[in-house]
Formats: sequence, C-alpha cells, structure tokens
Amino acid sequence: MAKYEKTVYGNFEKIVNRLDHEILNSGVSMNAVDVSKFETGDTKVAVCVYDKYFMRNSSRASLSVTVVGNIDTVFISAIGSGGGQGAFFNFSWGAEEDILKSVEDCITSMAREGAISL
Repeated sequence: MAKYEKTVYGNFEKIVNRLDHEILNSGVSMNAVDVSKFETGDTKVAVCVYDKYFMRNSSRASLSVTVVGNIDTVFISAIGSGGGQGAFFNFSWGAEEDILKSVEDCITSMAREGAISL
C-alpha cells in the first residue's frame, strides 16, 4: 500500500475533474471503476476508484482517490493498493507507488500553473 495526502486551496470541481482526466490519461490500461459524490451544505465529497493492469508482473493495482472540499479548502487522499503476485507472496514491484504518481504530478502541475495554492 502507498498513500499520498495533501490539503490545497482551490475549486473543488476543477480539482476533481483535473485529477480524473490526468489519472485516466496516465496509462493505456488505466480504468475508472466507479465514482461516488456527496454534498451537504458547503462540504463536498468525491470518492473515485481506478485500476490499472501492469504487464511487468501480470497484476492489477487499485487507486482510490477521496477529495473533500469545504468552500475553497480541499483535502485529497489517494491510496494505491494491490499489484502483488500470488496468494502468499505479495511483492508489488512498485505498482502502488507508480499508480500514485499521476495524482502527485497533477497536484504539483496545478500548483505550478496557479490553479490551486498549497
């Protein structure tokens, strides 16, 4: 398991949409599994689940991204899991870290462009 978390300041919908776009374009075998959204008052929550096939070890890794926004404060939590081989030997060859890279790169890029502030 690998995890990336960051609190940023910006527009919730723009962040969620940009993350979705960047994650899906991070690899040919990246797929969106499902999305759940919830809103109450000024608080918005989006939970997005993705998976990716890795040929190097014939496995799939999962990426769960939770985005919570309140006015202009947005918390992003991304957790990569899976990617291991076999029932007892779970060596992932870095699949969890690899699948998280698109989230970290997207947030860094948005900050550099001025779309969000850290």
